[in-house]
Amino acid sequence: MTYKKVWANNEKLTKEETLKLEKDGLDILNDIPTYAKEGFESIPKEHWSLFKWAGLYLQKPKEDGYFMMRVNVPSGILNYDQALTLANISKDYGRDVVDITTRQAIQFHWLEIENIPDIFKRLEKVGLSSVGACGDILRTIVGNPLTGIDPNELIETKSIVDDVYWFFQRNENYSNLPRKYKLSISANVNNAQNAEINCLSFTPATKEVNGEVVNGFHVYVGGGLAAKPYLAQELDVFVKPEQVKEVTEAITIIFRDNGYRDKRHRARLKFLMADWGPDKFKEKLLEFIDLPSKGENKFGTWNAGYFYGVHPQKQKGYQYVGLNIPVGRLHSSELIELANLSKKYGNGEIRTCNSQNIVIPYIKDEDVDSFLKENILQRLNIEPKAFIGYSVSCTGIEYCNLALVETKERMRHIAEYLDENITIDVPVRIHMVGCPNACGQRQIADIGLQGIKMKNKDKKLVEAFEIYVGGTLNDVPEFNKKLKGKIEANDLNEVLLKFIEAFKVEKEQGENFHDYYERKGTDHLQAILTDILQSQAS
Repeated sequence: MTYKKVWANNEKLTKEETLKLEKDGLDILNDIPTYAKEGFESIPKEHWSLFKWAGLYLQKPKEDGYFMMRVNVPSGILNYDQALTLANISKDYGRDVVDITTRQAIQFHWLEIENIPDIFKRLEKVGLSSVGACGDILRTIVGNPLTGIDPNELIETKSIVDDVYWFFQRNENYSNLPRKYKLSISANVNNAQNAEINCLSFTPATKEVNGEVVNGFHVYVGGGLAAKPYLAQELDVFVKPEQVKEVTEAITIIFRDNGYRDKRHRARLKFLMADWGPDKFKEKLLEFIDLPSKGENKFGTWNAGYFYGVHPQKQKGYQYVGLNIPVGRLHSSELIELANLSKKYGNGEIRTCNSQNIVIPYIKDEDVDSFLKENILQRLNIEPKAFIGYSVSCTGIEYCNLALVETKERMRHIAEYLDENITIDVPVRIHMVGCPNACGQRQIADIGLQGIKMKNKDKKLVEAFEIYVGGTLNDVPEFNKKLKGKIEANDLNEVLLKFIEAFKVEKEQGENFHDYYERKGTDHLQAILTDILQSQAS
């Protein structure tokens, strides 16, 4: 290692930090071939957590020896060979399940240790990696899924994202961070990256330099969700495109050497930023690189990463098409079919979105009608209904050790139920999470559903949910607010239907849920929910 671990003598280090001093997370990559030969029982339990650095988590129950794997997809851009490789890994080893995450990554389940070396070889052959997709390290980089074809981006960011991503891949100078570290780089003016919820985000901006307007980035630091969410704060700096990697490295060093390591629940960068504030953080950053003050933020209306429908690219004669992937879950055969269609009609690319959906680019104007007639678009369609099209879900108790409730299929069934029973003129963004870690990003949803356990009237412990309302990253970003009342999972369909019926009756023409929430207030929505729950109980 080429740096000094300035925290090594801290007597209050957590047990996880002590383990990382003894064995760097990336070292697990050297052990996996041996474990694959000797079997799951050969893996010491104290090293289970280190598999995160390889992009692997043990599924629930851990003792059964099945792994979840995340594969990094920087900017969400997959070429034809990469998409086929991912589909075939799922088909051969993952029981046909392919999940798109809220960070544009691909997630597998049911993998066994004996299969991991072959999976690594397949990924490496096509330029993909799962390394760093989990763990206390730079995670997969969220980017603009439309970069290079986007009429609404200031700068093409694929090359920037790739440069930063490969710099940090397997880089042991930055593999021992206090906690997970989430980065986004996008110049899409509609904040497709959800900038304010990342540890570090580069966002589109301009600045006049010597009488000329220069395109570049502003920097947001300290966002994050989980049980104590924070919105990232903007630093007073302007970054040129060629400086992004250097600034990322500097901020990573600041986090690595100053982040908190004595309490795991306070180790994210958001806590350091909350304590320091943006002025002190900027002062520390300028010790590494000289940057001018910020220019003009170029954010417009927030689109939350949704690109449904047929849209013109900036390349004349070509369209991109946005498809709905219900709650982000595909079968391997569907991914294979999408890859083949992307090659037949486009340039072979499939692009994943942090809304858990897909974009297929480079479809010629004259081929769009034929593309839209393909059978698979009956399920993965371009104009989804108001609920299934805007429903997001984490993995849930089906596979995740942290989850308290089942989420993925439940969210899909709820959305389908709502679409069958109510029509509405605006989308309603519903996010479901199985625990406070909020991988499904419920804090930014119109309606957030967080899983809990509760005792029912028969004193039995059952799955239940709490409701949060009013999240947005538009104009004045804010997290949604919890309403009082716990809802048994079995009652959720009817409660949500009545809740949204009240919204439909009271909303103004064309008014979206957040504007309605702002106009009516939390107390009013609380009264609606209380009435519904009381009627359910009677």
